[in-house]
Amino acid sequence: MIDYEEVKLIFRDYLEDKKQRKTPERFAILEEIYGRNDHFDVEMLYLQMKNKNYHVSRATVYNTLDLLLESGLVVKHQFGNNVAKYERSYGYRQHDHLICSSCNKVYEFCDPRLQQITSMMGGILHFNVSAHSLTLQGKPVTDENGNCINCGKKPALS
Repeated sequence: MIDYEEVKLIFRDYLEDKKQRKTPERFAILEEIYGRNDHFDVEMLYLQMKNKNYHVSRATVYNTLDLLLESGLVVKHQFGNNVAKYERSYGYRQHDHLICSSCNKVYEFCDPRLQQITSMMGGILHFNVSAHSLTLQGKPVTDENGNCINCGKKPALS
């Protein structure tokens, strides 16, 4: 379980180090992100903030996400479409993603063999690998009624 106060302290120290303002809006965005357990895009985050009556602009959301990316508290993904997705990153183990090509739902998975491959390839090619990214995409398996066995919905035709 992540202690939000710890994340808040890291962000505050980062802002001080970079001589950036420590605004309530930036910390509200951080809290909103660390209150989530999913991948999100800028528009989703902006609308969620607006629905909770936070007075933030899209520019503030974008600028704060940039700061959170630089600080290592958020990671950005490009899952094959034009919309960047983000997720919190502090205190979370390395994982990879499988994206349903029908509904675009993101499934996370972790397999220790990938770390072994990463270490082995770094050794063979003489690199200290600092990060890796693996994204799988696929169509869902359906039941006898043609519904996705994961979410129960009819997959989109593609």
